[in-house]
Amino acid sequence: MNWYGEEEKISAFEAISRAQKLAYAPMVFQASRLLCELNILKSIEDAGNQGLTLSEITSATGLTDYGVDVLLSMGLSAGLVYKSDQHFIITKTGHFLLNDEMTRVNMAFTHDVCYQAMFYLEQAVKEGKPAGLKVFGDWNTVYEGLSQLPEQAQKSWFEFDHFYSDGAFPDALKIVFGDPPATLFDVGGNTGKWSLACARYNPDVKITILDLPGQLAMAEKNIMAAGFQDRVNGYTINLLDDTQPFPGKADAIWMSQFLDCFSEQQIVNILKRASTAMHSGSYLYIMETLWDKQNFEASSYSLNATSLYFTAVANGNSRMYAEQPFINLIQRAGLKIVDQTDGLGFCHTLFKCQLAGSE
Repeated sequence: MNWYGEEEKISAFEAISRAQKLAYAPMVFQASRLLCELNILKSIEDAGNQGLTLSEITSATGLTDYGVDVLLSMGLSAGLVYKSDQHFIITKTGHFLLNDEMTRVNMAFTHDVCYQAMFYLEQAVKEGKPAGLKVFGDWNTVYEGLSQLPEQAQKSWFEFDHFYSDGAFPDALKIVFGDPPATLFDVGGNTGKWSLACARYNPDVKITILDLPGQLAMAEKNIMAAGFQDRVNGYTINLLDDTQPFPGKADAIWMSQFLDCFSEQQIVNILKRASTAMHSGSYLYIMETLWDKQNFEASSYSLNATSLYFTAVANGNSRMYAEQPFINLIQRAGLKIVDQTDGLGFCHTLFKCQLAGSE
């Protein structure tokens, strides 16, 4: 659904109030994060409907009156708490900020991966390069340095990536193995989560993960630990190098939250290379989060924000795509969509594709 098809009907007073909130958004974000991290909201929530006074909160958290007071003042303005008879009481928004797993994952990703890098967003937009990536290291893309990111940034990156894809896996497995493939290529398999899910789901399928050396090293550890090294292996490939072919042909090719990591022309090039690894009975499965196919405005909002991560941190030229432009890229690569399933997991769309000339 396109949530942004017409101008909102709001007053000028409300509009200028929203503008001020945007102007101070970085401060609100950090204060909100600390209200969670420093157990201030937790202490207040544990007190129930009666709430806590400032002195009771400082006693519970070991923080100073000043520190707690300035954070809670922002918490009042942000709608995370309200104050009644000198007692701070948590709101519904504060409850979900503190307890909702999706919100926790998003906030950690924003803070640990994106926050410092966003200072360089203007440079990234102008140059088409991930100018903010330099806060972590000297790489052309984040994928080259993913295995070398600081521990907390890497943890938050993978939690963010897996949180959304993992929720769609159960339904996706049923679709992919409706007509069980004997061989499957997991393109951009990262830590091997999808490959291991496939190996557990179907005892016969042979799987090859295609990825960069750093990611394959992480995947291979997980494969060995799970005991699937007889059916799951890795193949080192730079998917941006058009001279590097796929390792033969496969009955199924899987790309999950992968193509959004590339520019439009790069997507077409990768899909064309993938098509050379297909035979007439092969299927290419593409699972993506399309910002205009979301049932809730908050999902579209989150995906458009994630596009800015791709701009400033990941590679400088990719994004979360809308439905029709993405379909156009699939067709430009000489593929046809034989089935489209929306609403998998939290927010995913799964395209089932064949070679354009296949019956």
